[in-house]
Amino acid sequence: MQRTPRDAAAQPGPSGPAAGATAPAAPQIQLIPASAEGALDAAEEAVDLLLESGRAPGDVLVITTGEQHPWAAHELSFGETSYWAQHDAGDDVFYTDATVAGRAASRPVVVVAVNGGAEAAAASALSLAHSRATALLIVCGDPQRINSVLGTSV
Repeated sequence: MQRTPRDAAAQPGPSGPAAGATAPAAPQIQLIPASAEGALDAAEEAVDLLLESGRAPGDVLVITTGEQHPWAAHELSFGETSYWAQHDAGDDVFYTDATVAGRAASRPVVVVAVNGGAEAAAASALSLAHSRATALLIVCGDPQRINSVLGTSV
């Protein structure tokens, strides 16, 4: 009996792309041009569009590089324990500042508002966001600033 390609495929052992696919795929990256003053509004619009298109609120993490998002500032007024408990629940969009974003877990979508802050903070936030986004990274801000901060890393 001759073996057909179908019989060969049933044999155990390493196969094509799946055999070496241990690293997660990089997220898709979208840039939304905005001034530093308009980056937070652009991020809000991006979140609204994501939710309207059916994305679950718990899938989205928003990081700001300058002034905190008003939601984060409000929630932090009740204390850090309550604020981070909402993050850990993972059932709503979570907003955080770049200075503490390292504590945030990965989510399918990360939106970064490059709304000010030092270049080093923006670079750190963008690198962190890239590592936390599992499907989509949306960066809102001045394209020239973002490109200068990122260099060739993305």
